[in-house]
Amino acid sequence: MRIEKCWFCSSSIHPGRGIEFVRNDCKVFKFCRSKCHKLFKMKRNPRKLKWTKAFRKTRGKDLATDTSFEFEKRRNVPIRYNRDLWVKTIKAMGIINRIKTVRKVRFIQQRWRDARERNVSLGHKELRKYGDLLEAKTPRLTRDRATTIQAKMAT
Repeated sequence: MRIEKCWFCSSSIHPGRGIEFVRNDCKVFKFCRSKCHKLFKMKRNPRKLKWTKAFRKTRGKDLATDTSFEFEKRRNVPIRYNRDLWVKTIKAMGIINRIKTVRKVRFIQQRWRDARERNVSLGHKELRKYGDLLEAKTPRLTRDRATTIQAKMAT
């Protein structure tokens, strides 16, 4: 059982699902749903649609380069069945998934930190530029005026 990737949005396609389009030059495109298929036929660019993985990677919102992605590459080399190899592969898949989730969380937290620092620096810049607007424009009380106000409040 092989879980394919949608050509348009990069989501997973389980067996028996999705649409397969074969072009005249025998290039095969697999789509997870009709939405992706329609947008492909309309010649939309997946890097310009905000909900696709391609958009998130080009804008730096998702992890784009990582060594753990090498394990996901499709290999078409047939290997003779070996139970020990099978068990080791399944264990390695679990370890790789844990590593990928940790790296993804770390990447997101770093993005948040960078955005927070950027917002703070922009706020400081605004304060330096327009700080004079925040100063109070009320006239200062003279000493005798202040004493008369205090006297009224005391009685």
